[in-house]
Amino acid sequence: MGTKIHKLMLSDEPRNSAYHEAIFNNKTSIEGKVVLDVGAGTGILSVFCAKAGAKTVYAVEASETYKLAADIVKENQMENIIQVIHSRIEDLTSAQIPGKVDIIVSEWMGFYLLHEGMLDSVIIARDRFLKPNGLIFPEAATIYATPCSIPSIYKYWENVHGVRMESFSRLLREEAYKKPLTEKIPPECLISEPEVATWIDLREVTSDDLNEIKLRHVAVSNKVGTYEGICLWFTCTFPFPRGPSNTEPVSLSTEPDEPETHWKQTLIVLPNSMNVEVGSPICYDLTIKRSTDSNRRYNIELIMLDPEEVQHPEFCRCFMTKCILVNAMLEKYERGEGDGAE
Repeated sequence: MGTKIHKLMLSDEPRNSAYHEAIFNNKTSIEGKVVLDVGAGTGILSVFCAKAGAKTVYAVEASETYKLAADIVKENQMENIIQVIHSRIEDLTSAQIPGKVDIIVSEWMGFYLLHEGMLDSVIIARDRFLKPNGLIFPEAATIYATPCSIPSIYKYWENVHGVRMESFSRLLREEAYKKPLTEKIPPECLISEPEVATWIDLREVTSDDLNEIKLRHVAVSNKVGTYEGICLWFTCTFPFPRGPSNTEPVSLSTEPDEPETHWKQTLIVLPNSMNVEVGSPICYDLTIKRSTDSNRRYNIELIMLDPEEVQHPEFCRCFMTKCILVNAMLEKYERGEGDGAE
């Protein structure tokens, strides 16, 4: 991993702030403890932990970046606390990390959370090295999905200084079918409330749990607009500060409403734009499946479904007659006006 990507990550203020705040909010849990930094990179998280009072920090980095991490540790005069280890987590021995650690910290997230991420390495580190009830930073993550419009693929190309560029727009969409877009999307482009695609508890999740994630969503448009794709993003939650404190757990969010991160959002582009009204049902199956070629890569499949053929959730607020009738009946019974009510 070259200096370019590390510069991008180290310039990501929401990312850095979330880890810094989460670590120092948990200062009382870190003081005097042993920390394992999985995929330490430049070592910034290890330095945070050392500054928060950790007794020992094992900064494990498999790439040649470990040399830079060692320089940064020395630069910050933390050699007596931080030990930089050049190794994959899978290859670590008990001689390198004797005993169990109290805390694992890692910035393992990839685009839409899982792509090119290293969550499997964190799971291995947890199972092999973390004490029972030890802390993991972050400790949970959620992937969200919602229909959206994508101006950069559609609307912008309708008029480029008076010139229609639909032919070029079509080429962009053909490329996007092969690989989802990674870009910042304006929050006003979301056309429905988000749905949780999956929630991951890092204290319990297994590698097998990550092989395939499936979501069937009956979204309901909350505005007049165009349905042009599905937007994915994630949030990560850090441990709740222990001890007497009113501090809330820190959350790192990549949703469109939040300040931009280097992860941005992931956009799955539809072949054609569809006009929607307030109350329009938008039904789809979303599958995120681990690639057979690499454990760190995933394939995303989106299948558009006919709203007439899909079972809608209870209290669905779409404008289809069947949902309007069901809601009216449910509301009637809630008011005690059903059969047999006094």
